[in-house]
Amino acid sequence: MKIEFNSEREFDIIAIGRACIDLNAVEYNRPMEETMTFKKYVGGSPANIAIGTSKLGLKSGFIGKLADDQHGLFIKQYMAGVGVDTSNMVTDQKGHKTGLAFTEIKSPEECSILMYRDEVADLYLDPSEVSEDYIKRSKILLVSGTALAKSPSREAILKAVQLAKKNDVKVIFELDYRGYTWASKEETSVYYTLVAQQADVVVGTRDEFDVMENIEAGSNEATISALFNHSPELVVIKHGVEGSYAYTKSGETFRGHAYLTKVLKTFGAGDSYASAFLYALITGKDIETALKYGSASAAIVVSKHSSSEAMPTVEEIEKLIADRSKEAVTNQ
Repeated sequence: MKIEFNSEREFDIIAIGRACIDLNAVEYNRPMEETMTFKKYVGGSPANIAIGTSKLGLKSGFIGKLADDQHGLFIKQYMAGVGVDTSNMVTDQKGHKTGLAFTEIKSPEECSILMYRDEVADLYLDPSEVSEDYIKRSKILLVSGTALAKSPSREAILKAVQLAKKNDVKVIFELDYRGYTWASKEETSVYYTLVAQQADVVVGTRDEFDVMENIEAGSNEATISALFNHSPELVVIKHGVEGSYAYTKSGETFRGHAYLTKVLKTFGAGDSYASAFLYALITGKDIETALKYGSASAAIVVSKHSSSEAMPTVEEIEKLIADRSKEAVTNQ
């Protein structure tokens, strides 16, 4: 099965939501309180996905709000520099700041993120700043869950989804759950469910789907059974090192295996997975191949220091898949 997109659209994908700064520890294997140096990158799930898809050769755009400061300028310049259209990135005029994420790399298994997300500019994107003319120029609108956490960003996202549905633009919902942004799990469940039911494709980890359903340990079967009563035609549920599963409304199930790699840090995997998975779908590849692209891209990014800057090329992804296929044949 392949997902059909409107081939006449100018943009392959427009992402909406959070663009912020990642400050990644340069010194590995030590706690943050002892870390003295950090390296600056663009961060934020939808921004990373826009960057990742652009680096893969797609035409990507972004809708978001940036702080009127040096960090905001850095984000806009970096994204434009890697080919993302920044014409619909709005500058905040009310003194809100850029979100910051400090990362700690104690070990490959022990990474943490210290977030500064109070009163950040991206959560002040107003519905009036979401352009129908812009959205209808795209095959895909990518929405990430964090943007639903606060108003007015929440209403801006709901408006964007509504405009996408009106104009035959596929809605991809990347759950991207960040607990520190939300007032409660109940609130998260309400808004995640609202958007998931309207989306064409929903992507997240098993834990994120549990948050959406407001349960402790859900099952993939129950999740897809509920969602396929609504708009989604494809649901992708990731299980970490156990790989990922893609379910279609027509009843097919596909399994994607994780590619083992030398892990430096765990963050960035989800955004790189989504970028390559969507690239494969948009370029007409089947779902099974798209799962391989997602897994390969995630394996590359967790082995490198950054998230956005480490986003791989198509050649790197295809080389990893080919190399691992050869290894599998050799080991049989």
